[in-house]
Amino acid sequence: MIKVTLKDGKVLEFEGSVKVEEVVKKIGMGLYKAAMAVKIDGELKDLMTEIKKDCSIEVLTFEDEDGRWTLRHTASHILAQAVKRLYPNVKLAIGPAIDTGFYYDFDADFPITPEMLETIEKEMEKIIKEDLNLERFELPRQEAIKFMEDLGESYKVELIKDLPEGEVISFYKQGEFTDLCAGPHVLSTGRVKAVKLLSVAGAYWRGDEKNKMLQRVYGTAFTKKSELEEYLKMLEEAKKRDHRKLGKELDLFSIHEEGPGFPFFHPKGMVVRNMLEDFWRKEHTKRGYKEIKTPIILNEELWHQSGHWDHYKENMYFTKIDQMDYAIKPMNCPG
Repeated sequence: MIKVTLKDGKVLEFEGSVKVEEVVKKIGMGLYKAAMAVKIDGELKDLMTEIKKDCSIEVLTFEDEDGRWTLRHTASHILAQAVKRLYPNVKLAIGPAIDTGFYYDFDADFPITPEMLETIEKEMEKIIKEDLNLERFELPRQEAIKFMEDLGESYKVELIKDLPEGEVISFYKQGEFTDLCAGPHVLSTGRVKAVKLLSVAGAYWRGDEKNKMLQRVYGTAFTKKSELEEYLKMLEEAKKRDHRKLGKELDLFSIHEEGPGFPFFHPKGMVVRNMLEDFWRKEHTKRGYKEIKTPIILNEELWHQSGHWDHYKENMYFTKIDQMDYAIKPMNCPG
């Protein structure tokens, strides 16, 4: 007998190995319909995972962060499948879930336009209606490389070759589409009830500017259309309050080519800024804080001592003064 301990301490027993989805069904069909993934002894897994020994499980729904990521990870595969159906010659790069949804990077010899996003989104909705089961399988390294070479997916071949020796190489299949992926995923494409493609941006392969520029399609996904509509409404409201839009409309500041990302404050903007700083200063003084001011550029040795060098070097800016190495402070710390 295999004993499965639930989050509330209840223990379920099964004769021999059992799939997670069967365990969740036994807990309750309502939970099964809402389940996105599970944690088995703390490790994130699919519902199609087979349990072969005593363990504890926690069922994750869309309300849980890992549950949301699992659903949106599957949505990224649906996006890739839709693109391959419509444009078979496009090459696939990577497609993870992110905090607000998901993205997938494509190597296409044509620009992906907003009109094309609408077409791709409609194809995604077809795939969702098809309710295709996701099936996980593994291949030895050389077979995995040949499998992706036969599909003409050179980026996937590169990813496999870069995996450490002995690493499990897994794939997920849904209908005619298969992708290299560690998972986890939801049980079927039909679990993604609402999807929206939002934008396209450029992205270097593996984040390296020496590599080819790919096209990154962003989207988001939910389990209810009402949740998607609420999210899209929130995005529209946020656009109205975008500081770049308001800064221009209210004549507070402007951005110029000479300083991308750095605001040039206009007289009205300085009034607002000074008022905010005065408010900040009074509130801090009221609570017993004292002000100091330290240099913005300091000797490189300080950043080695502080640990910033080891953890933030790639995001820091360096310069030389009198043949010595200096760095602009990377955070708000007062040196």
